[in-house]
Amino acid sequence: MRIFESIWLLLLWGVLTLKGAASHGVQPLSRIAIDKTVFALDDLAYVKASPSVLGLKKNSEWLIVEYSTSKPSKDDWIGVFSPANFSASTCLPENLRVTPPFLCTAPIKFQYANYQNPEYEDTGKGSLRLQLINQRSDFSFALFSGGLLTPKLVAVSNVVAFANPNAPVYPRLAQGKKWNEMTVTWTSGYGINQAEPFVEWGPKGGEQILSPAGTLTFDRSTMCGAPARTVGWRDPGFIHTSFLKELWPNSMYTYKMGHKLSNGTYIWSQMYQFRASPFPGQNSVQRVVIYGDMGKDEADGSNEYNNFQRGSLNTTKKIVDDLKNIDIVFHIGDICYANGYLSQWDQFTSQIEPIASNVPYMIASGNHERDWPNSGSFYGYMDSGGECGVLAGTMFYVPTENRDKFWYSTDYGMFRFCIADTEHDWREGTEQYAFIEHCLASVDRQRQPWLIFLAHRVLGYSSSTWYAMQGASGEPMGRESLQKLWQKYKVDIAIFGHVHNYERTCPIYENICTSDEKYYYKGPLNGTIHVVAGGAGASLSSFSPVRTQWSIYRDFDYGFVKLTAFDHSNLLFEYKKSSDGKAYDSFRISRDYRDILACTVDSCPCTTLAS
Repeated sequence: MRIFESIWLLLLWGVLTLKGAASHGVQPLSRIAIDKTVFALDDLAYVKASPSVLGLKKNSEWLIVEYSTSKPSKDDWIGVFSPANFSASTCLPENLRVTPPFLCTAPIKFQYANYQNPEYEDTGKGSLRLQLINQRSDFSFALFSGGLLTPKLVAVSNVVAFANPNAPVYPRLAQGKKWNEMTVTWTSGYGINQAEPFVEWGPKGGEQILSPAGTLTFDRSTMCGAPARTVGWRDPGFIHTSFLKELWPNSMYTYKMGHKLSNGTYIWSQMYQFRASPFPGQNSVQRVVIYGDMGKDEADGSNEYNNFQRGSLNTTKKIVDDLKNIDIVFHIGDICYANGYLSQWDQFTSQIEPIASNVPYMIASGNHERDWPNSGSFYGYMDSGGECGVLAGTMFYVPTENRDKFWYSTDYGMFRFCIADTEHDWREGTEQYAFIEHCLASVDRQRQPWLIFLAHRVLGYSSSTWYAMQGASGEPMGRESLQKLWQKYKVDIAIFGHVHNYERTCPIYENICTSDEKYYYKGPLNGTIHVVAGGAGASLSSFSPVRTQWSIYRDFDYGFVKLTAFDHSNLLFEYKKSSDGKAYDSFRISRDYRDILACTVDSCPCTTLAS
């Protein structure tokens, strides 16, 4: 009887935990029923924003919004809208017999009127200090009563704008398809009929040259569904990518983005710099940061992602603080959790600009970028909010053959990275399976001894509550399909996101630890170490109370991992918390080339007595 009671309590605990986790997944902007807005303009109410001109020196500015109403309520809120004339949005009726709503554009963020204004409900007066970024259009601020579900528009502010809303902003570096190629992607308001985009670049302190840039954009019809196609739509502007080629390994370069207008005027960004990638196999210290599921947060405390991605700003800050000791970053899926509210992509690229403008920022596709029913994704969920991969594949450059097939490989010195796309089928016999095997098989382990597999969903091992409740410890068909490849080609570490915590396993194959060591591995690993690094920002995921033999270290906190290759024989792995940037879990691998060649279970061709 006690056994049944224990099982029942465990199941109940798991269900309650899952409900709590699921509630964290709501995109805050989706709680606003903007299409239900009615006009209740009050002549006595006002909203004032100052200063009215921003961005004379920077692409991010703070301003003060003051407001007053004669009928204050605790449910009153301030919405930040861009473009400023948000009532002129194009409202597309779903049914020709139904009149479109007055408003059909969600705010880019919002905050309750009584936030840090404890006397608001008595006086009807308040103020907010908000941060805006340059997003290619002007802004206005609106006071609403009636809460989020029955909003009533009470007052609208003056217009606020950046000095040049079309300026080139938020550069994102990424490795090209060759080791000596760096790409620069940025956003602007200039189409190809208005200006010619390019990058001026060259060795630091040396001669600078110009490289042209290609330009991409997309329209509402490219989105797969709501809200990306409806209230979440916002013009993405123009995304430009330039290819900087024939770089000298490990050399410092400077660059700035430019646009030549039709009248001959030049518009410039500020100057940035980066270090070129090392030659594949080059013996130098190489440092890699990897995390998933970071998302974005608002420094002004506005209620946008404030309740879901609590660790995002801390993670960003700690990486920026240590950037001089970081060479490349991998963000393995669930990039910004826009979930169909397109304005959030600009805000995310602004948040990571100090990182992505200085080191390559490589991404993988996650469910919140790609998944949408009947769109070709492996999972038929609606997690992308109708984006169906378009935003991720346009806002960031990745060296794929096809932007919808988000798998690729990239070399960085002594590392080979094989990045899978868990939102497309990876099983044996598929195009992606063939890619994964080729990526693993084609690396020269004498030159590049450190073989790393990256993906968003946990295709390996996790003891999270979510998987435990399904009677599994990872995605169904994940290990079953891929573990023989990991073992055959001796993958050192497989790192996943999706689950919002940190966990590390022993070197493992077919659920069996291949080593009793936990912190210092000498010689052959005989298996692959699996890591979950999905705790970079989004609300944390709980662990199952059942402890498995293969789980060495678990942490219910925000953090990221860092790999440091000192040479061809020595690698340091560290898990760092976002709260203080200190390492809380680590291990070392020390081995020679002959240890990689050594045979273990299922890693060498079968032999017979005849051979």
